[in-house]
Amino acid sequence: KKFMKVYYNESCNICKAEINLYKKQNIEEIDWVDITNNIAAENETSKNDKTLLRRLHVIIDGKVFEGAEAFLYVWKKIPKYKFLYKFFKLPIIFTLFKFAYEIIAYFLYLKNKKQLQN
Repeated sequence: KKFMKVYYNESCNICKAEINLYKKQNIEEIDWVDITNNIAAENETSKNDKTLLRRLHVIIDGKVFEGAEAFLYVWKKIPKYKFLYKFFKLPIIFTLFKFAYEIIAYFLYLKNKKQLQN
């Protein structure tokens, strides 16, 4: 089984609430990593704190995926949410999902960017 690291923002209430739903499924192959003031996460993903705060990130086999695509990988790994993967990976649906995700992620970023250290 492939091991996956998911980088998310624990200090964002909306992000945390969603990730907690996934964590409850106890998928052993997923390592959940809070990006808050986490230099190791920045090094592992080769992304700065702003970029990590801006979107969900996933690493599988050393490859970094972000945003809507990262969500597809999370859903694919969790049996209860695999239906989301199957639906949102459809080309037209994925395009709409990616667009909507970017808008929502941007507003969450604006709301949470005060946690950045610079």
